[in-house]
Amino acid sequence: MSSSNSLVLGTDPGRDWREAVSAGLVARSEQPLNCETPPPLLGGDVTPTSRFFRRNHFLIPDLDAGTWRLQIGGLVNRRLTLSLAELRHLGSQSLAAVLECAGNGRSLFSPAITGERWDLGAVGNATWTGVPLADVLDLAGVRQEAREVIFRGADHGRVGGSPETIAFERSLRIGPPGEPCAPLAHEALLAYEMNGEPLHPRHGFPVRLIVPGTYAVTAVKWLTAITVTDQPFEGYFQTSQYVYEWQRDGALVREPVGLQRVRALITDPAAGAEIRRAGFAVRGIAWSGAAPVTRVEVSLDGGGWQAASLAGEPGPHGWQCWELPVRARGPGVLSIRARATDRVGRTQPAQPQWNRLGYGGNFLHEVQVRLR
Repeated sequence: MSSSNSLVLGTDPGRDWREAVSAGLVARSEQPLNCETPPPLLGGDVTPTSRFFRRNHFLIPDLDAGTWRLQIGGLVNRRLTLSLAELRHLGSQSLAAVLECAGNGRSLFSPAITGERWDLGAVGNATWTGVPLADVLDLAGVRQEAREVIFRGADHGRVGGSPETIAFERSLRIGPPGEPCAPLAHEALLAYEMNGEPLHPRHGFPVRLIVPGTYAVTAVKWLTAITVTDQPFEGYFQTSQYVYEWQRDGALVREPVGLQRVRALITDPAAGAEIRRAGFAVRGIAWSGAAPVTRVEVSLDGGGWQAASLAGEPGPHGWQCWELPVRARGPGVLSIRARATDRVGRTQPAQPQWNRLGYGGNFLHEVQVRLR
């Protein structure tokens, strides 16, 4: 794909749907396009761009690299208007980071929850390249009273039965004077490349916000504006959606989704596979938003947990590959489960807590295979 600023990268919903299906993704809806990656296609250090899950609330916008501009305003000393070439000129930084939809696993909650019926494949790991958000905010000069930064995408539509059209917007907290960015904002990246290529329209061309360790709702696609404010942001996708909601002691408790919850997935063998029982290996991936994964365990037919071997060093925000050799067993059906633990001691629970909107469903992944 060319990175020329004169190129128009458009989108066609039917074509995007067909490309997703041909890449092996499981389609959930065509307009807006939502599809996930079956776990057997997730093995490896990086998810190929064509197989990376798609999550949209509105139609994918049609943007022109030559006319696109990023506006930075609000409580700053210098309002900025940056072209793609100017943004790229500010430098680059690359990092591997997992993006996971907060609703990943929603279909496994009981009682059932309305919303996109994600199984376990609304996740991917990619290498992102762009300009640190902190550098752009420093260039604009954030004023001392600033406390929050709002990010606006070019995608827009109607929500919640309202006749008004809104843009997709999310915000991040920033620190007090002397601390330009809070931890999450400090690591954020204004990404213009994914896996070494310019962003594709379906993944946020020309610029997407990446906030490592957080659920993908923070990764605003098709970024057009950054606004610094001293007021809490109460937009629809900040306070009405993407919040945990429970009834506790007769009161409604709400908490915004944030860091990804620790999780392991089995990528090999696939559910329903037939395997020669002379011996095989269980392989998979694991990640956590709070800290790198330090332990993955596997249980066979409900037996005790066995420690898997971790492969290499994944970096602070990428996922961890793992493997467990399995000795020969008798023929028949074998159940395999996996769970992960991160460096700060968070372990996948036997059952994540039910919440009204179905977020944070880090269920233990279980597959059944047949040994012959």
